[in-house]
Amino acid sequence: MKSVAEIRDPIHGYIHITEVERSIIDTPIFQRLRRIKQLAGAYLTYPGGQHSRFEHSIGVMHLIDFATKVLINKGYLDKEKLQELRLAALLHDIGHGPFSHLIEEVMTEKRGITHEDITQRILRETEIKEILEKYGFNTDYMADLTVARCNKCSPFMNDLLGGGLSVDIMDYLLRDSYFTGVEYGKVDVHRIINSFEVVNDHLALDYAALYAFEALMIARYEMFRAVYFHRTVRAAEIMLINAIDLADDELGLTDTSNLDKYLSLTDEQVLTMLTNLNVQGRKDLKRAKDFAIGYRDRKLLKCVFERLIHRKDKFMERLFTQKRIRERIAAEIAEKAGVDADNVFVDVPTTPSIPYTSAREVLTSITLVSKTIEGIKYQTIPLSDLPLVSSITGYMDILRVYTPVEHRVKVEKAAREFFGKEGYSTKVSM
Repeated sequence: MKSVAEIRDPIHGYIHITEVERSIIDTPIFQRLRRIKQLAGAYLTYPGGQHSRFEHSIGVMHLIDFATKVLINKGYLDKEKLQELRLAALLHDIGHGPFSHLIEEVMTEKRGITHEDITQRILRETEIKEILEKYGFNTDYMADLTVARCNKCSPFMNDLLGGGLSVDIMDYLLRDSYFTGVEYGKVDVHRIINSFEVVNDHLALDYAALYAFEALMIARYEMFRAVYFHRTVRAAEIMLINAIDLADDELGLTDTSNLDKYLSLTDEQVLTMLTNLNVQGRKDLKRAKDFAIGYRDRKLLKCVFERLIHRKDKFMERLFTQKRIRERIAAEIAEKAGVDADNVFVDVPTTPSIPYTSAREVLTSITLVSKTIEGIKYQTIPLSDLPLVSSITGYMDILRVYTPVEHRVKVEKAAREFFGKEGYSTKVSM
């Protein structure tokens, strides 16, 4: 664990790195993360939001170093696990492609592949594997740990990397808040991490840090509303997703059969490929190119209808989670407005208001540890018993209708009439 170099980070200060970490950071595979923005198209709304997956990955490594040392000092971990966890944190986003989650939306729908699948392949098939093995690490074990699916680890090690108390969430909230200039993501992560305990092999918190946990959940919720799901941010992302989807067969953007080729793609490279498409009289490629040029030049779609929905209404869940249903609704609105169906987009960005656990299950409770003169006690409290957190539990959907500026008035009127119909009412729990 000897430090061989340090990196100056605007969020965490000086971050020290070890020899094996420097070897990984210096690879072209890791360096490409400098050219993949953390927030994809959010910079078109928040100009400062141009930070990359590179610095986020290093920040997560720094926070897991802090968290692991806290758990070592409390007797929950052996110090030999420190380097493993630091490497897993460093590599946790290595599989992200250009525009991060945007290309993943297309890749998952068309090919059933996520960035976590790519991460595991990188650790098993590339020079990263050679580096890990050189320093004595089992690559299969590390591939599972890196995506927080390690069956051979204590479950709380997965919790550190993925789930409601993960250091990944903590870093991206702080970092995204800092670079976008939005205040909502500022959380006392050191208070939370210093309060880590382990109960039944899962992460728990000292009772005194309950307020900090509540602040973390609220901060995440507000960052989704203010930044990640901002109406203009989503306008840009809808255009880019459609451009990637329409041009994918031509350009092979989501084809991961050749891993080296896929890993050569970056944000600017893909945008250039899209804006330089040879359309050859093809409508699909012409639309893809127009979307990409509009994205590049910030000539964005306009939001004409918006409604925040908490998905406790089963009808709304059934209605909006399926792409084909959203497309059918868009077509009905377009017909009512008298415009081409290609000019109406129904968008419903969705996230669990409370993050999943590392086991990809809904987080329903938090275990709190109390230290008294009678000894150490713990209790598992349902989130429904925490008024602040309970108020946001469920799924947050933001229903929006978008259209090009020239159709704005007609589509807005048609959308409001459509969602006012019986059976499509959006008067659900807010």
